[in-house]
Amino acid sequence: MSHPEQPPQLDWRDETIPVSRQFDDPYFSLGGGLDETRHVFLIGNDLPNRFKDGFQIAELGFGTGLNLLATLLAHRGDGHLHYTSFEAYPMPAEDIARALTAFPETAPFASAFLDQWASGARTLHFPSLTAQIIISDARETLPAWAGRADAWFLDGFSPAKNPELWSPDLMTEVARHTAPGGTFATYTAAGHVRRALQDAGFTVTRSPGFGRKRHMSRGILTGL
Repeated sequence: MSHPEQPPQLDWRDETIPVSRQFDDPYFSLGGGLDETRHVFLIGNDLPNRFKDGFQIAELGFGTGLNLLATLLAHRGDGHLHYTSFEAYPMPAEDIARALTAFPETAPFASAFLDQWASGARTLHFPSLTAQIIISDARETLPAWAGRADAWFLDGFSPAKNPELWSPDLMTEVARHTAPGGTFATYTAAGHVRRALQDAGFTVTRSPGFGRKRHMSRGILTGL
C-alpha cells in the first residue's frame, strides 16, 4: 500500500540553499555543497576508482539529488551503476531546481533528472546509471530492501537533530545490506555514530573533514 509523499517544509538561505524547518539543518554545505559531496562521499568511498559494471551505491537521505549528480559527473563509463536512496521527505522538483542553480556544473545531468522527477518517476534512468529512490522512513524500508551496497553515502541530517537516521539499529541494517568489503562514508564524526558502525561490523576511520569540519568518518565492512 503506497502512502502520499510528504514534501519537506523549507526555508531558504541566500536564495538557493534549502534549510529543513523540521530538522533546522541545511541540505548541503554552506561552503560548497558539490565540493563537500566529492570530498566526503566520493573520495571517502574511493570513488570513482572502484566503479565497475553492476556497482551498487546506497544512500540515506536523497535531498536535492546532489550526491547522485556528483556520482554521474564522476562516472566515466566503467559499466552500468546502480544507485538506491532512501528518503522520507522528497523535495518537489521546483525546489530541487532552485537549489541546483547554485551548481551549474550539474547541468549536463540536472535536466534529465528534473524532467523524470517532476513526472513522478522514482526510478530514474541515465545512460550509465539507474537510480531508485525509495520514499518512506528508512527504518521501515531498509530492512526490506533486497540489495547490498558496495558503497554507502550516509547523508542524513545532523545526528544531533535527526537521531533516528543514525540509530544503532539502523546502522546494523546498513551493515547487513553491505557487500563483503563494502564501504561507507559520512560527514559526521559523532562518537555514538562511529561506535554504532563499529558494533555493526565496520572498521571505522576518522578522516579530515571538508571545509571547516575537522573530521568525517569512513569505513569498510570487515565482519558481522
